[in-house]
Amino acid sequence: MNRIIAIIPARSGSKGLKDKNIKELNKKPMIAYTIEAAKKSGIFKDIIVSTDSREYAEIAIKYGADAPFLRSKELSNDAASSIDVIIDVLSEMKKLGKEYNYFMLLQPTSPLRTSQNIKEAYELLVEKEANAVVSVCETEHSPLLANTLDENLSLDNFLDEAKNMRRQDLTFFYRVNGAIYISKVRYFLKFKDFYKEKSFAYIMDKRESIDIDNYIDFKLAEVLLKEKKAF
Repeated sequence: MNRIIAIIPARSGSKGLKDKNIKELNKKPMIAYTIEAAKKSGIFKDIIVSTDSREYAEIAIKYGADAPFLRSKELSNDAASSIDVIIDVLSEMKKLGKEYNYFMLLQPTSPLRTSQNIKEAYELLVEKEANAVVSVCETEHSPLLANTLDENLSLDNFLDEAKNMRRQDLTFFYRVNGAIYISKVRYFLKFKDFYKEKSFAYIMDKRESIDIDNYIDFKLAEVLLKEKKAF
């Protein structure tokens, strides 16, 4: 049986939206939505929150995750990458005698991601015999309708490629939405990347793809969660 670990990165001290990972979102800390979705999916051997804060760790434990160690100062600044955090968690868990075939990175800033999304991404990984699966959603606007501007603000040839195309005829583009990253542990430790070989996209609905980075994102998530609860 595959051993899968959920890694939820939740450092304190965010600047754009203060303490956003534990900010109350419809009367519940934001991180709780990710922990609960991970638990409900039923696919994980362990659900680990990587944080530098005892307060965050206590909240994570309250909602059903584990936080067996605190993240170092070196991995708690703005320069620390998700890659560093993943490697750190896998290393620390190995010290505790726990090793895994797969890991899934679940950022707490995607509170509308569901347990069904998590299960479907894992099923896609198995079906494709993939090394990695990353969630994406359709872009809000085609990049063919965008361009750079010079200091003069000239629009000459601004939409050169798409100017004669109807909006509905434009090619579909997708973006990484930050909600789900799943990978074989050996593959990731070798390449430190999700996109090298046999990597596939799991397509999510835009509503489930809200990634909270600022106040506007937060208020949108608030509205969508209330609407979801109503139904």
